[in-house]
Amino acid sequence: MTLPKVLMTDVIRSSEQGDSHGGAYLIDLESKSFEQVLDWNRVDIDWEGRGMGRGLRGICFVGDEIYIAASDELFVFDRDWNIVRSHKCKFLHHCHEISYDGERFIYLTSTSYDSVLRFDAESGVFDRAWCFGVDKGRIRAKAYDPNGEFGPPLKDNLHLNQVIVSGGVVYISALLLGVMWMIDPQTDRAAVHAQIPVKTHNCQPLEGGLILMNSTGEDSVAITDRRGKIQKRFAYPVYEDSLVEHSSLPEDFARQGFGRGLCVDGGLIVAGSSPGTVSAFDRKSGELVASVNVSMDIRNAPHGLEIWP
Repeated sequence: MTLPKVLMTDVIRSSEQGDSHGGAYLIDLESKSFEQVLDWNRVDIDWEGRGMGRGLRGICFVGDEIYIAASDELFVFDRDWNIVRSHKCKFLHHCHEISYDGERFIYLTSTSYDSVLRFDAESGVFDRAWCFGVDKGRIRAKAYDPNGEFGPPLKDNLHLNQVIVSGGVVYISALLLGVMWMIDPQTDRAAVHAQIPVKTHNCQPLEGGLILMNSTGEDSVAITDRRGKIQKRFAYPVYEDSLVEHSSLPEDFARQGFGRGLCVDGGLIVAGSSPGTVSAFDRKSGELVASVNVSMDIRNAPHGLEIWP
């Protein structure tokens, strides 16, 4: 089996103004080599908190163009890594993941607004948005116009961090809510799809009713059934402490084994973890097939991860 190339974005947590605070790496899992294709050192960001405006986030590919989200802006790159254009929306803030439906629309999480925004890749316009919440124990989705005057307050109640389109269905999950839900963009109706552990990233459906995720709170990739029962675990690599470049940050700001970034290539599961590591696991055997480290700085946290087309 030939291993794929992957594109990984990262956030350098708690970096300071003037420093590089993230970038993008093209990683060849077969040769275990990598190239940093973007060094993100923009200064016009929000520097508060451990992540916030830093770094680059979700990734998707539309034709020959590469879409990568920053915290509050969607950038479009050509294959030579030139910025072709970018798109802003006042309700896009602290974006985490994005997902392309394969036809026209890109869905983006707006974590600070508990929202998912929809971007029309043909017209270049944010045309629809949904704010999520829990009302009397039920998931609610309220549609709104992302270009309008009125929208949800800046709250981040759920830490909504994942959206993925699969089979025409939009699936959403959050760090602080132990369910994965789905929404029908035609009717604006949301429904629970599965129970999941709390403190997860990158939850996505697999065949047979299974759910794949970075179980970040448990330092592993996990596969569960729709009731949240663990079916299989894959442990991230952990390095000898003397090899890791530490800082004075508290552990909840940056630690080994913080898992984020996840994609699938056939029977291969590819996952990101801190510091700066991408690992490939054989889904059937659970074997760690390959692992590539781009930085031993404990602050270097992978974010977006996609198979390079």
